Amino acid sequence: MKVVAITGKGGTGKTAVAAMLIRWLVNRDATILAIDADPDSNLPEALGDVVEETLADQREFLLQERDNLPPDTDKERLLESRIYSILAERHGYDLLVMGRPEGSGCYCFTNNLLRNIMDRIIKNYDLVIIDTAAGLEHLSRGIIRDVDELVVVTDGSRRGLQTAERIRDLEKELDLKIRHMFVIFNKVTPQNRERLNKYAQELGLEVAGMVPFDEDIARFDLDGKALSELPATSTAVIEMENIIMKLGI
Repeated sequence: MKVVAITGKGGTGKTAVAAMLIRWLVNRDATILAIDADPDSNLPEALGDVVEETLADQREFLLQERDNLPPDTDKERLLESRIYSILAERHGYDLLVMGRPEGSGCYCFTNNLLRNIMDRIIKNYDLVIIDTAAGLEHLSRGIIRDVDELVVVTDGSRRGLQTAERIRDLEKELDLKIRHMFVIFNKVTPQNRERLNKYAQELGLEVAGMVPFDEDIARFDLDGKALSELPATSTAVIEMENIIMKLGI
C-alpha cells in the first residue's frame, strides 16, 4: 500500500495534477482510493463525479448525536459504517470527500475515532491519492498518516518554489515522517523550463516532472468538463506517465 499526498500553493493546478494521475492509474491492476481533502472540494468535478455526502457530514452527525445514542453503542463502528456508506465506487477507483473544515466546538473525540478508521480504510487499497488543501493541515492533525510521497505542485514562479520550500520545512518541523518529497512544475513553457530546473536545484528540491501548459486543460476547465476525458494526445497527459514512473507508482 502506498499513499501519495498532493499539495501546493492555491491556483497552481494541484487538483488537475491529481485528476490526471488518477486518469493514468485506473488502468493499472490495483485498487485505488482517491481522497479529496481540500475544503474547496474540486476533485470530484475534475474526475466527472458528483458527491453528495462527505466525511465531515458523518463527523458532524456523530458529534450531534453521541449524547442521544444508547450507552452501549459502539460509536467507532457506527462512524465507520457511515463512512463506508458514502464511499463513491467508480470505475477503477473509490472516492472519499473529506468536506468542509472544522467548525466551532471540540472535535478531539471524533478525530481520534477517525484516525483509527482511516488507518483501516486505507489499508484496503493498493494506492491512495490525496488531493490536499494548500498546506499540511490534514496531515498535521494525523487523520491521514504514513504518507510515502508528498508531491508539491507549483507554477513557473520563484514564489511558487518558495512555497514548496516552506512546505518542506514545515514537514520537517511537524516530523510527519514523509518518506519522499517531490516537486511537479505545472503550466511550464519552453521559455521557463531551464530556469525552473535551476531554481529547484538551488533550493535542493527534487523534481518529479514538468507538465506543459496545455490549452486542452484550460478549455476543459472553462467548459466544466472532466479532465478524465482529456485526449491521449494531450501534452499534459503524456507527461503524467513520466511522472508516475518517477514517483514509483
